[in-house]
Order: sequence, then C-alpha cells, then structure tokens
Amino acid sequence: MIDVFDLDGDRLIGSITDADLQVLTEALEAESSTDQDYYIDAATIDVIGDGRATDHLLNLLRAALGSREGMDIRWARRGA
Repeated sequence: MIDVFDLDGDRLIGSITDADLQVLTEALEAESSTDQDYYIDAATIDVIGDGRATDHLLNLLRAALGSREGMDIRWARRGA
C-alpha cells in the first residue's frame, strides 16, 4: 500500500493502491524521475476522474482538498 500525505502539516490523508499511484504519476507533472509530491486542485481531480481513477482515489483527494483551492500531496510506500 501507498500512504498519501497532505504536505500542509504532513498529515496522512489515506492509502492507495499501486494502480491508483500509477494514475497519479501518469496524469500529474513530476519535476524529476524521483519526484514524490504533486499539486492537486479541483481541476486535477476532474482530469483524473475521466475514467482512469478509482472512486476511492477520487473521494480521498476530494475529501482532503475540501474547500481549499489547492494542496500539495506526497506519497510514500509503507515500510519504505
């Protein structure tokens, strides 16, 4: 499993699967090949909600974003 954190306070927002992570990494811009953080906003969630992302991933991101305009997230493999 992969844990996803809100960089504002490094708060755990939930866990996702490898397939969910692949959706994020393919859809979002990485600054380098080792980048593990991304900027998320409502438009980003809409883009990955085009049928690629699971309901779990979309709901997790929407709940974490809440009423904010955007947020930075990072991911980490459990036990890594």
